[in-house]
Amino acid sequence: MANYESINLEKGMYVGDFTTALEKIDPSINYHETPLEGMDAFERQLKRFDIRVSGSGSDRIEKFFQSSDSAVLFPEYVSRAVKQGMKDADMLDNIVATTTQIEAPDYRPLNVENEGVYEFYPEVYESGQIPEITIRNSSNLVSLKKRGCLISTTYEALRFHRLDLFTVVLKQLGAQIAREQFDDAVEVLLNSPRSVDRDDIENISYNDLLKLWTAVWPYKLNTLIVAPNKMIEIMRLKQFRDSSGGLNFHASGNIITPFGATLVPSAKMSEDEVLGIDSNCALEMITAGGVLLESNKLIDRQLENATISSLTGFTHIFPAACHMLTLPL
Repeated sequence: MANYESINLEKGMYVGDFTTALEKIDPSINYHETPLEGMDAFERQLKRFDIRVSGSGSDRIEKFFQSSDSAVLFPEYVSRAVKQGMKDADMLDNIVATTTQIEAPDYRPLNVENEGVYEFYPEVYESGQIPEITIRNSSNLVSLKKRGCLISTTYEALRFHRLDLFTVVLKQLGAQIAREQFDDAVEVLLNSPRSVDRDDIENISYNDLLKLWTAVWPYKLNTLIVAPNKMIEIMRLKQFRDSSGGLNFHASGNIITPFGATLVPSAKMSEDEVLGIDSNCALEMITAGGVLLESNKLIDRQLENATISSLTGFTHIFPAACHMLTLPL
C-alpha cells in the first residue's frame, strides 16, 4: 500500500544505499497506473515536502531544512547531483572493460597466466596435449585511491541560493572526480605496454596508426589515447577528413578514426606517445561504495566542512591488449 507521506526518515537509512532503503519501505511498484508512476522513492519524498530541485522555479537550499525529516533527504540530493556530474564528464566507458564493486580498501585481481596461448589455439591432434590456461588470484593487491574534495562553507552562506544553481556546482565537483579517475586509469594502462616499431620519420603518419592497429591484433584496436596536442595532429591527417567522420564529430563531439577506433585525449599522455587498446578486455575498474558523503554532517551541520569522495582503482586484465607507439619529438 502506498505510504510515502507517512514514512519516518532517519539518518540510519544511509548505512547502505538511501534510495534502496526507501524503496524497501515504499516500493515503486505500488504506484503503477497512478499519477506518481515513474518516480522512484526519493523523488516521491521530494514531492511530499514540495521540494523542487531543478528549473527556474527551484526552491532555496533552506527548503531541505524545514523539518528534521526533510533534512534527511539532503545528502541523497547532493549524491545524485555529484553522480550526474561524474556521468556527464565520464570517459571511462571508452577504456574500461568491466567494473567490480567491492567492500574493502584492497582488491586482489585475477591473473591469466600463459599469455599468448589464448591468442592462438594450436590444433590438438589425437592424444595430443590441449593448451592450458591458468587463471588464479594475482599476488599483487590493487589499492584504491580516494578522489574528492572538502566543501568549506556555511549554511548561512548558501541557504538563500536556489537548488538549481547549487546543482550546477555539485555537478562540476563530480565532473572533476571523473576526470581524476580517468587519469588514474590511463596511468595504469601506461604501466609497461608493448611497444610498436614505426617508420623513421619526423611526424606521425597514417601508416604508423595502421602499424599500431596490426600490433594489437588479434585483439581489436578500438581506442586511441593521446595527448590533446597530438590529437590535433592526428585529426589533420588527410585520412581523417572523410565526410562520415566529420559528420560524427560535428554531431556528437566524438572522434572516430578511419579504422573505427575512438580517439580519446588525456593529459597523462606525453607528446611522443600514442596508446592503442582493446577496451573490451584491457582494463578492470574497482570501486567501493560509489559516491561517499558524510551524511551526518550534511544533515546536522548543513554542508559545513563535509567531504565528497569516491574510491576507485584500476588493473590490467589482458596486458597484450595494450600497445604503445612512440614518436620522435
